[in-house]
Amino acid sequence: MSARVVVADDQSVVREGIVMLLGLLPGIEVVGAAKDGDEAVALVAEMSPDVVLMDLRMPRCDGVEATRRIRREHPGTQVVVLTTFADDDSLFTALQAGARGYLTKDARGEEIAQAVQAVLSGEAGLSPKVQSRLLERLTAQAVAAGAPLPAELPDGITPREAEVLVLIADGLSNVEIARTLHISRATVKTHINNLFSKSGARDRTGAVRYAYGRGLAHPPGTSVT
Repeated sequence: MSARVVVADDQSVVREGIVMLLGLLPGIEVVGAAKDGDEAVALVAEMSPDVVLMDLRMPRCDGVEATRRIRREHPGTQVVVLTTFADDDSLFTALQAGARGYLTKDARGEEIAQAVQAVLSGEAGLSPKVQSRLLERLTAQAVAAGAPLPAELPDGITPREAEVLVLIADGLSNVEIARTLHISRATVKTHINNLFSKSGARDRTGAVRYAYGRGLAHPPGTSVT
């Protein structure tokens, strides 16, 4: 059976384009289109669709509030966000409101269809870009919630430098570390230079060996007690 979908977007050209695109995809039937969150909620009450493709920035009632209301009042309808924005505030607020999928508007038609089918199967319909961002956030949370750092860090390393070192050991790039810790890339480079100086490491590989040797990080597959 085809997935019954409602499209919500305040820009008529974009909304009509999405509807036209979905009409070309197998397994999807568009049963309504809304220009804001209030209309989306009303259409869900009237049509009982399987999925709403939800824009975030809309007048009157935005996509986050509409998602929250739909998931509260019509739990049988799933929400996949389809938006221009991939920043943390938009992403995590939408997921907290109950969205099961999150795509940016550069997604291909096949990606949209896959996300719709994924959420109907009880899975998350997330673009690779969004999955990467979630992984970065989970890594940051794991660092914050993991085994506490030693009360006295070796060689004058600061707690922030130790966090950077742990993320280097986890294989994150400077850009990913900056995003994870919400600091600039220049600040990351400064911390890494300080780490190299204090640890005597010449490169990232040496820094990782140092982290393992001092118990600040653990090789993959090593149990931590």
